[in-house]
Amino acid sequence: MATAAVTKPDYGVDAPAVLRNLFLFGSVCLSAAGVIHAPIHIGHVILSLHSMFLWTGVALVVEGSLYLLYVKVGKMHHRDSMLAFHAWRGDEQVLDVGCGRGLLLIGAAKRLGSAGRATGIDIWSTVDMGGNTMAAAQKNIELEGVADRCSLVSAGAQEMPFGDASFDVIVSNLCLHNIYDKETRQKALGEIVRVLKPGGQALLSDYKLTSEYAKYLRGAGFEVKKKRGSMWATFPPLAVVVARKPML
Repeated sequence: MATAAVTKPDYGVDAPAVLRNLFLFGSVCLSAAGVIHAPIHIGHVILSLHSMFLWTGVALVVEGSLYLLYVKVGKMHHRDSMLAFHAWRGDEQVLDVGCGRGLLLIGAAKRLGSAGRATGIDIWSTVDMGGNTMAAAQKNIELEGVADRCSLVSAGAQEMPFGDASFDVIVSNLCLHNIYDKETRQKALGEIVRVLKPGGQALLSDYKLTSEYAKYLRGAGFEVKKKRGSMWATFPPLAVVVARKPML
């Protein structure tokens, strides 16, 4: 029997190991709570292992469920609220740093006209996202009907193969924290500064290190604000650094 053609884009599971571990360890704790009831005595302190395992398990499963909601639904809402921080004209040259399977890249491309262009750069790590490949991103681009406005480049954020002042808008979601070495991470921020046009805008979204991003960009002369994304739809909560490069 012939396999049905894929007609819907698939934006993958962010940090699949994290999602797996939340449910796995939550289930282990709940199972332990089901068989352990006797308290233990440490001096004058009485500890209830049952309660400890029960509430730890409940917390982990709830966190896993909230994260799954973000992966399946929330990140689409966050993308839209994040992109709304820019007043789109339609002719922008856009760069998505760490584009993954193209969710943010495609969202930006849909806001462009024939004069605009959206470029995605990534090393496509499968640790950071399940099934993360350039081919998967290209497939989503084609399914979303924006292939004429999008291109993909395989390169690291700390060494971008673009000229100075190439882009009007730079976007990035849950990417820069994956560069664990601070010096290398700041090289990536320096590249964002370099390839952004004077007067251009950067939108950098993450669940941590956003104060570091904001401090670096302020040091480069940017006008910087920190905004919240879609509050109900993101877990963990995400902040967006909204930064504008000064004019020459």
